[in-house]
Amino acid sequence: MARQQRHQREVFLPLVHPPGHAQVDFGEADAVIAGKPQRIHFFCLDLPHSDAIFVKAYPAETTEAFLDGQVAAFTFFGGVPQSILYDNTRLAVAQILGDGSRQRTQAFSGLQSHYLFAERFGRPGKGNDKGKVEGLVGYARRNFLVPLPQAASFAQLNARLLDACQQRQQAVLRGHDGEAIAQRVARDHVAFLPLPGGTFEPCETIATRVSSLSLVRYHTNDYSVPTQYGHWDVIVRGYVDQVEISCRGERIAVHPRSYEREDCLYNPLHYLPLLERKPNALDQAAPLAEWHLPPAFEQLRRLLEARLGKRGRKDYIQVLRLIEPFGETLLTQGVEKALALGALSFDAVKHLVLGQLEHHPPKLDLSAYPYLPQARVATTDPKAYLVLLDVARTVSRKTEVAL
Repeated sequence: MARQQRHQREVFLPLVHPPGHAQVDFGEADAVIAGKPQRIHFFCLDLPHSDAIFVKAYPAETTEAFLDGQVAAFTFFGGVPQSILYDNTRLAVAQILGDGSRQRTQAFSGLQSHYLFAERFGRPGKGNDKGKVEGLVGYARRNFLVPLPQAASFAQLNARLLDACQQRQQAVLRGHDGEAIAQRVARDHVAFLPLPGGTFEPCETIATRVSSLSLVRYHTNDYSVPTQYGHWDVIVRGYVDQVEISCRGERIAVHPRSYEREDCLYNPLHYLPLLERKPNALDQAAPLAEWHLPPAFEQLRRLLEARLGKRGRKDYIQVLRLIEPFGETLLTQGVEKALALGALSFDAVKHLVLGQLEHHPPKLDLSAYPYLPQARVATTDPKAYLVLLDVARTVSRKTEVAL
């Protein structure tokens, strides 16, 4: 190698790592989750003094994954590092200012304000500034994620990764004077900051507005809210596994988090009050298109519409609304019982469900339903029993004569 080339190559200084400090980064790998091949993003936190590690996988490298990973790592280690070294990720750094200082993102500022650790940032484009966690990314990929991992869910995969991180603490690494990682991490624990009281919510929070279709957009995907909140201003909290939508301090909708693009997640119950006013839209309502109810519901609808026409459709929608207070399982039992009894109406189903809930036979005024079989139960006059006495005396006299 030419002398000039040798002089141009960077030379590094050996470093010592005091206990109680950490480095953070993300890596990527392939996995099969719930039968679907996909690229996963795994959060890594390394304690350079002890070489203790924490690894957790996510569907995407997002703000909420960045926050959740650190909260989970602090819980795993039972304390908070004095300082954490990052690259200049957009998840933590909103802008690098002219003097080299960093303007932190709102989400990262919230995390730091709660846990009170000091942040440090590497030089832009210099991965060797946090060489320990860079090495951990490669180590985790080679040792934890090969061969191609298959799991029923991210929760199952992360349980395996957590176990691997715990097992690694029994290892004795070169240059550690025969000490296992578990022995060295005890010194990290002594230097850690204590876990603070209260709860930190590892989520991204945005303010937005509900559309005329009662949908709220978050990261290219739409999530439904009850129709009475159409055009209202709302707060969206995006977690790793769910999306919560609130209005004026009240949580109005919760959905599973989607990592697809231009996906639409409906809760059919959000649209039933509007369908009551617009029953003709029942068959074309997109929120109900993928709603798979037990067969008894479709049978009830057919019978209601056959007997009552348009009113039957409204009654059916009212029956569907009973899912909200009673739940699908209990309502299904009520619908099946109504079909068996031939008591086909909203009121009949409601009374049957209440009877099951309160563990007593339901009482229903059938006079409002002339098409149902009627029964009249009269009160017996006590004098009527005198006729039976006369009959008894006559029989007794005839018996005596015969004898």
